[in-house]
Amino acid sequence: MSNVPDQLRYRDSHEWVDPTQAISPVGISDHAQAELTDVVFVELPKLGPVTAGQQVCVIESVKAASDIYAPVSGEIVEINNELTNNPGLINTDPYGAGWIFKIKPAGSVEAAGLMDAAAYRAHIG
Repeated sequence: MSNVPDQLRYRDSHEWVDPTQAISPVGISDHAQAELTDVVFVELPKLGPVTAGQQVCVIESVKAASDIYAPVSGEIVEINNELTNNPGLINTDPYGAGWIFKIKPAGSVEAAGLMDAAAYRAHIG
């Protein structure tokens, strides 16, 4: 059973965002990292404005390369440079040290439109 923290909001493409934080970390869910298996490379996003649903970076695993999308509109204000040397953090701690970037959301409305934990659990079965 995948770990799905209750306070987060989820896209159907498996990115998560924490709507309780003014500057929120963004990453991929435990379910997504398990499907990818061993993450071997992360192409980190560029700092600056993004719109919800915009492709911002790529994660490569031993199985596939996956596009990562901005869960909400706003500004990417920080990237997790630790992933350059240790991309496996996404596998070992997807909701903690394995965050990919931090976003300052343009507003709170978009996050409210994402799936809550119960809806995401139903989505992944």
